[in-house]
Amino acid sequence: MSDMERTPHVLVVDDHRDIRDLVAKYLTKHGLRVTAADGGATMRQALKASAIDLVVLDIMMPGEDGLSLCRHLRETTDVPVILLTAMAEETDRVVGLEIGADDYLTKPFNPRELLARIKAVLRRTQSLPRQRTAGGPQRLRFDRWTFDPNRRELLDRAGTAVPLSTAEARLLATFLDHPRMVLSRDQLLDLTQGRAAKMFDRSIDNQVSRLRRKIEDDPKNPTLIQTVWGGGYSFAAQVERL
Repeated sequence: MSDMERTPHVLVVDDHRDIRDLVAKYLTKHGLRVTAADGGATMRQALKASAIDLVVLDIMMPGEDGLSLCRHLRETTDVPVILLTAMAEETDRVVGLEIGADDYLTKPFNPRELLARIKAVLRRTQSLPRQRTAGGPQRLRFDRWTFDPNRRELLDRAGTAVPLSTAEARLLATFLDHPRMVLSRDQLLDLTQGRAAKMFDRSIDNQVSRLRRKIEDDPKNPTLIQTVWGGGYSFAAQVERL
């Protein structure tokens, strides 16, 4: 692999040319590859043309705004996203994090801080195991259960549905996509909640406990979701895609 191929490739999407040029020049000067886009159409072209490692995305754009584009990115890729938001748009920042942005920065911003955020997100996301599901979510079978990620539906052998919360469904889908792998609490938080998670939030333990009560024969002696002391959790069952 060449040095150029190893250099992280950042896509900057902003309808203001002066901001695009400033950011692109600064990031390039500091060793990143940069492609600039002025909106959704050119963003999609760039994603098809190159392997993009991270997208810097302005929220306030005419036509397709940044929130719509962020939602599209989350539905079609696992490329991390940093949102650029106006100082007063707190609601947009919250919505952006809820739909899967990895971080945000308010305008006006210091390019040095943007570079630091980019490096931090790349470090965190590149340490995560990649999602392995091909062709979109499928029904998954494990132990005596069948799980449909699209419908968020968990069925036992008799076809009886067991209700799952959104958080429980996300956690189960993450385990099923990474069977027999040790996932740390931070990785589970990133894979299920993205930047909305607090990095030292122990709520993942509570979610695991609730999920165990629904899928384990004996939640106090779990055989499916196993605790790896000092490491996190591992999903021990074989997973079959239907």
